[in-house]
Amino acid sequence: MSDPTVSSASAAPAPAVAGPAAPRSTYRIQLTPDFGFADVAALAPYLRDLGVDHVYLSPILQADPPSRHGYDVTDHSRIREEFGGIDGLRAMAATLAGHGIGIVVDIVPNHMTVPVPEPGNPALWSVLKEGRASPYGRWFDIDWSDGRVAMPVLGDDVEPAPDGDVLRYHDHVFPLPDTHYRLVDWRQGPGYRRFFDVSSLIGLRVEDPEVFEATHEVILGLVREGLVQGLRVDHPDGLADPRGYLARLRRESGVWTVAEKILVGEERLPADWDCDGTTGYDVLNRITGLFVDPAGAEPLTELFTARTGVPRDYAEVVRRSKRHVIDLFFRAEVDRLNALLGADRETLVELLVAMPVYRAYVVPGEPVPAASAAIVEEAGKIAAAHLPEGAPVEEVVEKVLNGPPEAVVRFQQLCGPVMAKGVEDTALYRWYPLSCLNEVGGEPDRFGGTVAAFHDFCRELQPGTMTTLSTHDTKRSEDVRARLAVLSEIPEEWAAAVADWSDRVSFDPSLDHLAWQNLMAAWPISEERFFEYLFKAAREAKTAISWATPDPAYEKGLRDFVHRAIEECGESVARFAARIEPHARSNSLSQKLVQLMLPGVPDVYWGNEITDFSLVDPDNRRPVDFALRRRMLAGEVEGASDWDAAKLAVTREALNLRRRLDPALPYVPMEAGEHAVAFARGDRAVAVVTRLPVGLERRGGWGDEMLTLPPGSWHDLLSGVRHTGRISLGHLLATRPVALLERE
Repeated sequence: MSDPTVSSASAAPAPAVAGPAAPRSTYRIQLTPDFGFADVAALAPYLRDLGVDHVYLSPILQADPPSRHGYDVTDHSRIREEFGGIDGLRAMAATLAGHGIGIVVDIVPNHMTVPVPEPGNPALWSVLKEGRASPYGRWFDIDWSDGRVAMPVLGDDVEPAPDGDVLRYHDHVFPLPDTHYRLVDWRQGPGYRRFFDVSSLIGLRVEDPEVFEATHEVILGLVREGLVQGLRVDHPDGLADPRGYLARLRRESGVWTVAEKILVGEERLPADWDCDGTTGYDVLNRITGLFVDPAGAEPLTELFTARTGVPRDYAEVVRRSKRHVIDLFFRAEVDRLNALLGADRETLVELLVAMPVYRAYVVPGEPVPAASAAIVEEAGKIAAAHLPEGAPVEEVVEKVLNGPPEAVVRFQQLCGPVMAKGVEDTALYRWYPLSCLNEVGGEPDRFGGTVAAFHDFCRELQPGTMTTLSTHDTKRSEDVRARLAVLSEIPEEWAAAVADWSDRVSFDPSLDHLAWQNLMAAWPISEERFFEYLFKAAREAKTAISWATPDPAYEKGLRDFVHRAIEECGESVARFAARIEPHARSNSLSQKLVQLMLPGVPDVYWGNEITDFSLVDPDNRRPVDFALRRRMLAGEVEGASDWDAAKLAVTREALNLRRRLDPALPYVPMEAGEHAVAFARGDRAVAVVTRLPVGLERRGGWGDEMLTLPPGSWHDLLSGVRHTGRISLGHLLATRPVALLERE
């Protein structure tokens, strides 16, 4: 492949400097061909009144025209026509600015799409036609070892056929003569670095200054024009040099920037990255854990293993899942890397399987950071336990840390895809005692956490990092997770319900238990939505079917299961959801207020200012009923659920309060007992929320528990009541499970 080794200049650590001003809040908008710039502009008055500071747009560069997500960019030189083009963007920006709202844009530096038909990506078409002599020959991370790039499109049915000056194969189109590419079986790895296992997304070489300039010219032009005030960087771990990329991006843009970095466990964002923080999955998982009862771990795990037959040891499931995806998807990548290392292939595979994080951040030509070395060396010890005695583990570890520069980089780039596909898209669909914990970057065997640990985590949050509860990539929306968290407090009641439903309807033991959790937590849900979710879950789990190995008989059986589950158990599922609703509502409002008031930049995923019971994409990208939300905010909707009205009130009051607060106000934990979490933001605001509400109810309520407020008079923005000094939690939380206090 093209040499991804970075220059010493780009590898040099950037000096620590104060970041630019961050938004007070963001509101994520999922642009689609049906919802473009004009539609966003029309929301300006609503978003202003809700308290939104900046809209945070999904990718805006020209993508495959039907795309409903925008991460499949085809042309970096144009704003997407389906959204309204550059004129529509400028008009939208002017309208938003008139309401005091700025714009943050999601950018995709790691890859472009390989569209069908292929001429839809002019740069790639040029490379397919002219090879390395193309003006775009340096753009793509291609294996030119035999002078041609392998394109995995062929099936077992027909042969490609010439048609004038092109070669056609079904909907695919390639240039003739076919001197600079070769068509191979679609199951074969491509001759280019791709995004995870997605062969329709081809890796870019933004470490090359010319490629960076060409692919960022339009976005940086929007920044210089004053239309864009912030950037969200998609998947930086896929780049040859994430640190160097972020440093250059900051130099060129000078705006608030967050990186979609997935942190696992106690991992923290690399200190030398020139950005303001992450996109918030680390915060999301910590908040979810706050509302999960650790006492539920043993009974829920026992129930799960008994129902599914899956091993209790999550680490073993992860190991098998990562090994599976390497064999299924990444053989070509492993072979290329192994050829560079000149190492033992099986040892390399086991090292990749044992890596616990998405990347260890080793830069060729620099001393290996101690933390990075420790991660890889520990992975080597784990790998050795699964290899024959005498396997060259130490040799392979040494080579991936200090070997040929290209090999060091490619090992880093391969760790992320193996983690993403092995854990996010396989293990999390195989091991799920309590699926609200099965989130991106989550650890589903880690049930809950202490309030003290949560406070310690929040003290470290930087004012510029993003916080979130739902995104376009979350496996379940925040309110689905709020319902599921209740199960940790009622495992026996849940086990009885599952036994009842399973006695009536069953299909696949490895999937049924996931089905019941999500049917209840997303209720009410249509048969089609529920089927699409389970069908995707089954393919991701890869235990019965996969994306590459369809089975019509299994699909039919799954459809029958979905129909019968809703038809025969729907009433009972609805009763269960209604039974836990007060507790789920408490979790929902509490996690929302915590997220919105923590240090950082709170993001609201579109529509989630009221309840949303969406599952994994594309379910969570469905259109949002903004007309309803506008009427609710204006107080014009009668009959809205108490949960919806309360969540909207929490969101509105918290976002508007954030506009009045200094983002740098410190996080100050407050003593509040087992069933409450309370903290102050400096001496200006206090948030108090309920946790583990079932347990609170069992003990008879708040009793004589008290909370001591900081000095001054405090106004509860949600109830209108004023408080001072030492107050009863029962009084403070008499009407809602949360309180938001502002000092007068």
